[in-house]
This record gives sequence, structure tokens and C-alpha cells, in this order.
Amino acid sequence: MSLQLPPFDPRITFSLQVLDAADGRVLVSHAPDTVCETASVGKVFLLIEVARRLVEGELAPDQRIEIPEEHRVADSGLLYRMLDQRLTVWDAALLVGAVSDNLATNALIALCGLEVVQGMAPFLGYTDTSLLDYIRDERTEDMPWTPSFGTGSELSDLMRRLGAGEILSPEISAQVMEWLAADTDTSMLADSFLLDPLAHVEPEYQGMVLRHKTGSTSVARIDVGHVSGPAGAVAYAVAANWKGASEDLRAPAVDAMRAIGEQIRAYVTGAERAEAPW
Repeated sequence: MSLQLPPFDPRITFSLQVLDAADGRVLVSHAPDTVCETASVGKVFLLIEVARRLVEGELAPDQRIEIPEEHRVADSGLLYRMLDQRLTVWDAALLVGAVSDNLATNALIALCGLEVVQGMAPFLGYTDTSLLDYIRDERTEDMPWTPSFGTGSELSDLMRRLGAGEILSPEISAQVMEWLAADTDTSMLADSFLLDPLAHVEPEYQGMVLRHKTGSTSVARIDVGHVSGPAGAVAYAVAANWKGASEDLRAPAVDAMRAIGEQIRAYVTGAERAEAPW
């Protein structure tokens, strides 16, 4: 069974690929090697490095993070709004996975070293996908062009390998997936899975289990993940960029993502979607 591409707004640049997670077959793709800005999705590579250090004993899970003043940021997340910011390494990584926390991200990058985190994607074999920089309140011309970038093909492969326990080791992969299980942002492709956004660590609607990471800017929406159900499992990556467009195109971008998500839901569950009676 293959999936079908929905209509795309021609003003939006899409890069996407959906894989059968069991055998790696491409179920559908569109411009899978086109490089897109991926906003917060590159934080997955940070989580991989943090998980590696925890598993190999280089960090203790209860070690407290330090937040460098020069890397204090707001916007996405909760830590910048919290009264007590003395988080442990493990809990900071959980905040990154759950709410894409920018301040926790920067504290963990500073702890691990930016160059080390930048090197994780090429170490894993990816040439057109990476985390490039700290999260910034303002990005000037002397800074990297985006905090992270990637392609549909490489990001779907990353999620397939995480699901299979093939990123560095089964234990490291499992730790990253545990943090991603808490992601509360089901506003994009994953909206079609109809899961409880705040509680889907265990099998939820129609037996689905979701592990994913999203990214959002004013000109981009990205959703990458691994979802399994009674009928199968899928690794997916969909990136939509519309920088330079004369209007905000998030509505057609997310509509296309949800159309792909509905097909993924049917593929992994083997079940019909209950329709409204009107």
C-alpha cells in the first residue's frame, strides 16, 4: 500500500518522505532531498548527545544545568517562565522534548558544546540535516542562517533509526524516544492521529504510539516522527517553508500535513476514521 500526495500550495516549499518503519520502503515522498529550515527539529540531535552522555556516564541525570546569561531566551517553552530554574540535566532534556524549550535547549548546548552538537548529524551520516546554532531572540547576518535545517529523506531516516534502536545504541535511542514521547504539540501532521496531546506516552487512540518533534516559525511548519499501531509503523518527516511569500501560509501548509497524517493513521491502525453523523 502506498500513500498519496495531497494538493500542495505552489507558494510553499515542501520536503517530505514517509517510510514503512519495518522495512524502510518509501510510502510517499515529495522533493525529499530539498533542504528546508527546520526550526526546532534539530534539537533532536542535541537530545541524542545528551542521551549518549547519560548512558555512557559522562553526565549524571540529577546534575543541575547552568544557564549562561548570554544565551537566555524566551518564547518557546516553560523554563523562562519558571520561578525555580535549577533543573536537572534529565528534566531539561524532558522540557526540550515536551515543549521544545528554548532556554533548556541553550543550557544543554552550552553544557555539551556547540561544536560537539553540530557534529552529531554528520557523525550519523547526514549531510543536509543538522543543528547549527543556539536559539536566538534575534538572528543577525553574522550568525548561522537558521538554528537547524534538514531534508525529508534524512529526517524520516533519522526517525526510523531511532524507532529501531539504531542511533548509537538501543539504550540511547530509547532514551531520546522517551523524551519525545512527551511532545505536546500535535497541531500539525499528528493532529490527524486524534491523540490526547498531553497524554500519549502509552498506546492511545486506535492503539497508536507516537514519538515526534515539531518546529514552527512565522514562515515554517515541520513535523517529524515515528508512529506505530496495530497494523504497522511509519517514520515520517514533512517540512513546509514559505519564506518570501506575501502572506502567512500556515493554513494550507498544515492542511496538507493533516491530509498526509490521516493516511498514515489509516496505514498504521488499519481502521476507519469515525465520521461525524452530519
